[in-house]
Amino acid sequence: MKPAKPVKQAKQAMPTRTSHNFRPDDASLKGLQERLLAWFRETARDLPWRHTHDPYRILVAEVMLQQTQVERVIPFYTAFLDAFPTLESLAVASTADVIRQWAGLGYNRRAVNIQRAARTVCGPYGGRFPQTVADLQKLPGIGPYTAGALASFAFGQDAACIDANIRRVLRRCLVGPEPDSSVVRERVLLDLAQSLVPPGHGGVWNQAMMELGALVCVAGTPVCQRCPLRDHCRTFAMATAQAPSSGASAASTTASATTFALRRPARRVAEPRAPFYGSNRYYRGRVVDRLRTLPPDATIPFDQLGPQVKETYTPDEQDWLRDLVGGLVRDGLVEIVGDAVRLPPGS
Repeated sequence: MKPAKPVKQAKQAMPTRTSHNFRPDDASLKGLQERLLAWFRETARDLPWRHTHDPYRILVAEVMLQQTQVERVIPFYTAFLDAFPTLESLAVASTADVIRQWAGLGYNRRAVNIQRAARTVCGPYGGRFPQTVADLQKLPGIGPYTAGALASFAFGQDAACIDANIRRVLRRCLVGPEPDSSVVRERVLLDLAQSLVPPGHGGVWNQAMMELGALVCVAGTPVCQRCPLRDHCRTFAMATAQAPSSGASAASTTASATTFALRRPARRVAEPRAPFYGSNRYYRGRVVDRLRTLPPDATIPFDQLGPQVKETYTPDEQDWLRDLVGGLVRDGLVEIVGDAVRLPPGS
């Protein structure tokens, strides 16, 4: 008689959590809002896009700030607006000129997306930006974050938005340290972010949250001793509770304890990321950079482009090059003319 198979224990389901699990009570929330806004008034950086409510200029800034640090963006932002000072001027420009102006910022598809959005606003929308988050997301290349940023910064709406900085502040301050915060869904975080926005202050609130994540609640080890929200922060509370009593300074003790509290549990080692140099993304950028140097509407044959993009290129790699260029065509970054390539000239 065969022995009975052991009965497998059913996995315990993770309890569903909503933003109400993490939202402070009304009294604590008011104190949190007042502290952060007071801190922001005193320490906010003077950034050019903070001096305007023009949705076009804010769109340019927000698209440029994707994947690019603030300090690098500032000169590109100024130069781009000098070249295309209005939404209409960007919409009617040749795509080739927009791509040329984007040189040095990387992630060139952003240049095409921002022009597609400008053309859509100037076309079907009659030159007027939609103002709700839902309608803004209907524009080409506009996702939930950019839509929320435009709604709050340009139109003064109490719309939440979540970028990497805000997400980090929410997780550390209100959700708590790892591993708990890692299982909270993005929808819950967005609902939580929305519940924190002080009525009538959506724009400045979002800016303040971003600033806190960029300057204080940074990736890696946060500067908790400078944080205006440390008395409201679950991770800081756990860190200080775990800190051993010793002769070390409060700052160093809290820093080491916070680092410990923020550590993720051991997980299966992920595959290492492929290096950028030598990757297809690297060579895509090389193709666009080479085409930027051509006169307007000029083309370069495939057999000449290959060696100029890849030093070790051989004719056997022509299929690879055509596939690479094909991806750029799909993204609207280049155009194939016969057996040659150029930047898209159309306006």
